[in-house]
Amino acid sequence: MRSRNRFSLNITAAVALAMVLLGQMAPAGAVCAPDQVSVRGAWGQADFKIELADDNDERALGLMHRTSLPRFGGMLFVYPAPQRAQFWMKNTLIPLDMIFAGSDGVVRAVHAKAVPGDLTTIDGGPGVLAVLEINGGLAKTLGISAGDALRHPAFGADAAWPCP
Repeated sequence: MRSRNRFSLNITAAVALAMVLLGQMAPAGAVCAPDQVSVRGAWGQADFKIELADDNDERALGLMHRTSLPRFGGMLFVYPAPQRAQFWMKNTLIPLDMIFAGSDGVVRAVHAKAVPGDLTTIDGGPGVLAVLEINGGLAKTLGISAGDALRHPAFGADAAWPCP
């Protein structure tokens, strides 16, 4: 039994190392930049090259009308203050995962595989400062869940994982 656990741990470490080498996950010292969001949890760390939606027009348009998104691409919606964040998928052509974070950058909720074109409200709850949209299914593949931390300059010096 003990050797099976070590085997599983070694496979997990090998996969994480391969992802780092392929540029899909970053080492712990990754750079903090406005066009990048890093996410970390017990599963490891991943970096996303993002577009920033930090005004009303950008947030309203979001990722609508796009036919694809790079595997580790995304959009970070940032609000002027924490609030209830609600989304829908009108005019959105690709499935998305939505990662809702508070002002401390801590993930509060993850909505997996939002359905393209669906008008059902996706509610991230109150106290959300930012929402990271990534390719549908990727949050589960990586293991991103509530309690993980996002790093981006929008979260400030008091974040759970602040920029250096």
